[in-house]
Amino acid sequence: MLINTVTDDALAWQESALCAQAGPEFFFPAPGSSTREAKQLCNACEGRVACLEYALANDERFGVWGGLSEKERERLRREGRDRG
Repeated sequence: MLINTVTDDALAWQESALCAQAGPEFFFPAPGSSTREAKQLCNACEGRVACLEYALANDERFGVWGGLSEKERERLRREGRDRG
């Protein structure tokens, strides 16, 4: 059961995340659509850092996670590889 506890703890931020109150289309907009409103909601969310860490650790390729778009997360990954 330890695995479930670790998983539950790692995902606890999702329970209070502001995105839980919005539909998925808000955070997964059509290509070319604005992500500004989703990012604003993320920036007001207490779980933003945990969300971003989750997205980076799980290689989330689509949508807005932790206030960053796909391209912004990819840039962050590249910069991390360049430094390390």
